[in-house]
Amino acid sequence: MKSVTTRPLLAALAGAAVLGLLVPAALAHGGDEGGHGGHGGMEMTDADKPRPEEEYPLTYFAHPDHKTAIYAHIALMVLAWVFMLPVGVMLSIARSRYRLLAQFAFLVTNIGGMLVGIFYNASTPDLYPNNAHHKLGWVVTSLVGAQFVIGLLASVAGVFKKQSDGNSRERQGFMPVSTQAMEEHNNHIKPADNDAYRFSNDSGQGTEPSSDALRSPSLPPSPGDVPRLHDVDLQAKEYDDGDDSYDVDSHSGSEPLGPMLPASGKAVSTIQKIAGKISQRFWKVLILAYNVVDRAILPLGFVALCTGIVTFGRFFEGSGIFSGLAHWIKGGIFFWLGIFTLGRWAGCFGEVGWAWNVRPKQAGQKWRPSAEFVESALIFTYGATNIFLEHLGNWGGEWSPQDLEHFSITVLFIGGGLCGMLIESVRIRDLLNTTVTDAAGLPGSSDEPRQHHHHFHHDVEGSDEYRGEPETYSFSMNPIPALVILLLGIMMSSHTQDSMISSMVHKQWGNLLTAASFARSFTYVITYLKPPKSVYPSRPPTELLTAFGLISGGIIFMASASDTISGMIHYQLDAMFMYTVTMGLVGLLMAWVILCIALKGWAVRKETGRYRK
Repeated sequence: MKSVTTRPLLAALAGAAVLGLLVPAALAHGGDEGGHGGHGGMEMTDADKPRPEEEYPLTYFAHPDHKTAIYAHIALMVLAWVFMLPVGVMLSIARSRYRLLAQFAFLVTNIGGMLVGIFYNASTPDLYPNNAHHKLGWVVTSLVGAQFVIGLLASVAGVFKKQSDGNSRERQGFMPVSTQAMEEHNNHIKPADNDAYRFSNDSGQGTEPSSDALRSPSLPPSPGDVPRLHDVDLQAKEYDDGDDSYDVDSHSGSEPLGPMLPASGKAVSTIQKIAGKISQRFWKVLILAYNVVDRAILPLGFVALCTGIVTFGRFFEGSGIFSGLAHWIKGGIFFWLGIFTLGRWAGCFGEVGWAWNVRPKQAGQKWRPSAEFVESALIFTYGATNIFLEHLGNWGGEWSPQDLEHFSITVLFIGGGLCGMLIESVRIRDLLNTTVTDAAGLPGSSDEPRQHHHHFHHDVEGSDEYRGEPETYSFSMNPIPALVILLLGIMMSSHTQDSMISSMVHKQWGNLLTAASFARSFTYVITYLKPPKSVYPSRPPTELLTAFGLISGGIIFMASASDTISGMIHYQLDAMFMYTVTMGLVGLLMAWVILCIALKGWAVRKETGRYRK
């Protein structure tokens, strides 16, 4: 009966979702009726006319000399930072034996691109003095180089291997052992006090030799049966990774170095001597820095590529820096929020319950914020830090209506972020239930002793079904972040601009953010009707639409800055050109992100011996 009533509802929601996503797309394209030149009612102004060639500054894009060198530099850097570096990061996080090879290949390609760039800079005039791209490029390259050196020393010293062995010992399962074999072992070893031989994390309950808890659930009924060697051998073959060319114990304490270095030799012995002089305390600092670079290098690489585009097009010189920073920082935030959303759909952060799943139970589990709490905190921080920056473009002058509009948007971000964080607070939710708990005499009421409540789970044992918490309490459904982005998209879609092209571009990314918010809202509807009950990622299909809208909307947001619009007008690029090119690139980028995350999963399984052919 439930399926009969639920099916029409889901069909109606699916139809509403399609309409909700197609309408913003149609609005972004614009209509052909009632407008001039098919631009949806927008008329061209003098600002849409290209300036004379002599008034527009010469850029590297239009510079006639050494074009092959600059395009070779761009190709090598895109290959290194967009394709090779993500592979190296995924293999590094997985502690794969191939990580050093991937990092070394990236460094070689990146250095090749830098050499070509140095040649180009020496052969052409400096059109953008004191630009940030050159300095940032050296910084990020140095970070990756330092990480490679730390990784090489740690691999030879066996630091990563020791960490992996320690983690595997905590998580490993035990081979089923019969009671007869255990009794024979205890006859040989008769300690005076069994507690002296306990593991540090063993409570002692059920570990006595005669305890039934020693029996594995997979044991056969007969106490004398033991696993046959043939079965164990088959199990080992089933999880064999098929690569016997690297011996973990080939040299003292080290791990496989992959095809980078042989198991022994002068190079390895020299590296061992250097690694042996590093203290254990300093190793902790180095490994922490290594892990930080793993997590931060991709956003830093994104910033380096963006500054390269700015330098190539000679954007945001002089006072234009304020418009550039405002649009490119905000657009970059939405871009990475889309990448984060796609990662959640793919299963990233599933261990803390952020992949639209139930958080796996683990011993000594600590509280972790929900993904919606993190999104709300970022929205609040963004508004709090930008509220005093909206007037920088006209510093010292009067506040214009446009300044007040931007100021109001930051107030929206502060209020929305704060509201979202309060909704995610377990203590606030508990206080909101005070009236009901007092009336029903439930645990947590004023008549009951206060108890500690875990995140979203307040189990009421021995009570009737109506006295228990709803299933929706087990999962976070907070529409406030989506609402803030929705309102921002609507406001920017109708934001008045100086030129028709600028208005169209703002409308495009505003509608994309609106579509992403609608898609996230339908995700909450789906999870409200059927909350996740598995530790596996539920992968709502609407989240793919959310990710696409955020990524593409963020890129077009960046393209809506004043200098970028001026460049489009000067080179006679239509607004739809930027729109269609972005859509194609975002589709390819999402496919590449999914492949990289899958590569990380493959590398983890291969290194832990769980990869099945």
